[in-house]
Amino acid sequence: MGRKYFGTDGIRGRVGQSPITPDFVMRLGFAAGSALVARDGSRPVDRPAVLIGKDTRISGYMLEAALEAGFSAAGVDVMLCGPMPTPAVAYLTRALRLQAGVVISASHNPFDDNGIKFFSAQGTKLPDAVELDIEARLEQPMLCMESARLGKARRVDDAAGRYIEFCKSTFPNDLDLRGLRIVVDSAHGAAYHVAPSVFHELGAEVVGVGDSPNGLNINQDVGATAPAALRRAVLDHAGDCGIALDGDGDRLVMVDAAGTIYDGDQLLYVIARHRARSQAVPGVAGTLMSNLGFEHALARLGIVCGRARVGDRYVLEMMKEKGWLLGGENSGHIICLDRHTTGDGIIAALQVLAALRASGETLAEACADLTLYPQLLINVRMPSGFKWEADSGIRAAVKAAEATLDGGGRVLLRPSGTEPLLRVMVEGRDASIVKAQAEAIAAAVRKAFGG
Repeated sequence: MGRKYFGTDGIRGRVGQSPITPDFVMRLGFAAGSALVARDGSRPVDRPAVLIGKDTRISGYMLEAALEAGFSAAGVDVMLCGPMPTPAVAYLTRALRLQAGVVISASHNPFDDNGIKFFSAQGTKLPDAVELDIEARLEQPMLCMESARLGKARRVDDAAGRYIEFCKSTFPNDLDLRGLRIVVDSAHGAAYHVAPSVFHELGAEVVGVGDSPNGLNINQDVGATAPAALRRAVLDHAGDCGIALDGDGDRLVMVDAAGTIYDGDQLLYVIARHRARSQAVPGVAGTLMSNLGFEHALARLGIVCGRARVGDRYVLEMMKEKGWLLGGENSGHIICLDRHTTGDGIIAALQVLAALRASGETLAEACADLTLYPQLLINVRMPSGFKWEADSGIRAAVKAAEATLDGGGRVLLRPSGTEPLLRVMVEGRDASIVKAQAEAIAAAVRKAFGG
């Protein structure tokens, strides 16, 4: 059965356009709540309860109210924690023994986008079967429980403190961050009031960047998707390193004292390399976008690199299937399953810093054996439903690129799971060839639909 609303990371779109409208989101809350009530029917007295968190977009107020109304109408209690990182909602859902968690966020997208994503009681993404059940219920009329069975709502006042302590607990007890000046860029997003405290309470001197959200500036020229801001701040403040998160706090990019930027592949390598010195690391789950240099560097450590479909839910699926504890994407989603049930930018940064503190190395030294191949990703906006796979011009451009690379690189085309984009990726040893071939394929895509 195909999905109508759910993508690889929940439901996402432009605010005010279907499906990110108040009426749809209220119906979504009712549909999800009805699914919870149906699954939780064995509980004779207590109603199911969910946690709702959000990032700092101005539309979050409106969507939060709509979700709350939908859940209440379905007979589900609601706990509200306000702006909190996505992984914090996953943790708190589990810690508070709730039946589900909901995050209102469009992650790294601009402020006028928003989305809804769900977590199970175990703090993981919802199984496909549950998402399909919710979609089926969305096609049914929205009703309302009798007054005595309506859900109640209350705020969780200590949510930030709980999450800060959880993050700190993932850092080794015998280490601290004293003597380090760390620049923390929160992307004017959900982690603005928690991320600086985590690193400060572990002993670091923290310089804050992107920590003044106004509802409109989330991800705007700051954060993990715009690391130049972090680089400038690290150099301006003579920082020892910099940490950039995205709008909902599940993505990580770092910068060293020299201003060099490190992506998800490099940071995941640092964590895996450190762990391999004291324990067996049989494999690390990457994606189709993971750099060939990352795969080759892991192989030199005797670690298998698996390639899942792009999307952290698919990385997690591979990790669970193979029994691996580490995985991630080069975009900065890093999952350490022995620390958290989902990707977490703050916790990933702590694992990198723990590796550096234990070894006495810098980021550059820890990555010395990893050389990334030149890789270029071009996002081509395309009409919804465009059948790019069937276009002969696009197929010819891909074939020509593969012939030029001659086995020394890769070509990957894939549609975005959250935006109307076709992502064109070319990777190889020669940067000029990579650039030329990626641009040629992107041009063929635009030509195919007259863009």
